[in-house]
Amino acid sequence: MLNRWLLISVVVIVLDQLSKAAITSHFIYGESYAVTSFFNLVLAHNTGAAFSFLRDAGGMQRWLFSGIAIVASVWIVWLLRKHQSQKLFSFALAFILGGALGNLIDRIQFGYVVDFLDFYWGSYHFAAFNLADSAITCGAALLILDSFSRKT
Repeated sequence: MLNRWLLISVVVIVLDQLSKAAITSHFIYGESYAVTSFFNLVLAHNTGAAFSFLRDAGGMQRWLFSGIAIVASVWIVWLLRKHQSQKLFSFALAFILGGALGNLIDRIQFGYVVDFLDFYWGSYHFAAFNLADSAITCGAALLILDSFSRKT
């Protein structure tokens, strides 16, 4: 059963990396393409964490967030082994693991995370993000759902 959850993580990583490769091969840094009246594709580099937190920290954030991703990934794999029969919980963790490792690959390879999904309303733009970020967010939401559905 553990292999099923790890396979889901691998699928998230592969889709994340393929989407980032497609964007970086068709866009130059900062380039934007309007898809709808509320969504752009844009090539952005995030040296920080969520919402560019600590992006101007002088480079230490690359290693700090890489270390956090590695520790979190080891912990998630341990949780998956321990709770592999809990389907929703494990599915959520698999998404978070795949997202964390997808962004870790970018941090190690480039020193930043490639972001390209830009949603906006009028002149307000939500922080650009990627498929790994989406997987982490969906996984976190599923963990919350799982916590409400679990019997005590």
